[in-house]
Amino acid sequence: MKNYDIVIIGGGPAGLASAVEAKNNGIDSVLIIEREQELGGVLRQCVHSGFGIHIFKEELTGPEYAEVFINKVNELGIEYKLDTMVLSIDKEKNITASSEKDGFIKIKAKAIILATGCMERVRDSIGIFGKRPSGVFTAGTAQKLINIDGYMVGKKVIILGAGDIGLIMARRMKLEGAEVIGVIEKSDSPGGSYRNVIQCLSDFNIPLLLKHTITDIYGRERVEAVNVCEVDEKGISIPETEKKYECDTVLLSAGLIPETELAKNVGIEIGTKGGIKINDLKETSEKGIFACGNVVQVHDLVDNVTKEAEKAGINAAIYVRSNFSS
Repeated sequence: MKNYDIVIIGGGPAGLASAVEAKNNGIDSVLIIEREQELGGVLRQCVHSGFGIHIFKEELTGPEYAEVFINKVNELGIEYKLDTMVLSIDKEKNITASSEKDGFIKIKAKAIILATGCMERVRDSIGIFGKRPSGVFTAGTAQKLINIDGYMVGKKVIILGAGDIGLIMARRMKLEGAEVIGVIEKSDSPGGSYRNVIQCLSDFNIPLLLKHTITDIYGRERVEAVNVCEVDEKGISIPETEKKYECDTVLLSAGLIPETELAKNVGIEIGTKGGIKINDLKETSEKGIFACGNVVQVHDLVDNVTKEAEKAGINAAIYVRSNFSS
């Protein structure tokens, strides 16, 4: 059993910022646990600019933004474990984790900060029927494959969902030489920012079909085509408007969901929007367990994630000093 004052679960922007503030507020024994092989979370794959405008007053790429906080973590000597999966936590703040390097790990914390982020909605959760050939990706998975792994996911692409990541990936696919048939959006307006609609679609002549959805996917080994049709005011498909589009790739940008499994398993209260419910101190319904970032609610700006996480780090430090000082 290893002991730490504060353990942060998640090494993305929220986890990094909360760790830095906890250390800066008098807590020496801080540990970050990250399931990926590098710190930075989703920022590592976001190679486009637009991050840090509010905090740093300049536009950074995702990796550049993450690097600022990774450097701070290293300068402060904050310990972290990579490629390590947290399996469970309990109300006594015992943490069970595992990794290929360390095997099965038991950790005891005085306070825990949950910074586990969010996950993408997948095909099953948005009700797309049809065959299950290769070539169907969530937009975030496609982004990671292209920007980190250097793998081109397809040549003729259609995207479902006009949120920011769907818009950004439309441009990214176009820049990588793919034909982007269009971005399909079920509502009557795009969910992404106006700036991204202009810079990612209009500037690249990529069509945006509002009040449309994908109703079927065809293909045996690989995606061959999709059916697209208009939807009525209630979002119900209008069969007579159905049109078939040939393609080899479908990207799903159907929204994000806070990743709350660890919290639910320990009985932490979940809010009405699906994220962890916290108070003004960023503390959950369990004393000494705090939460911040996209696990609380999906944020539009990483700058706001950082600000919330810094408060969580400060308040977790106050909690430890107040309850465990000798």
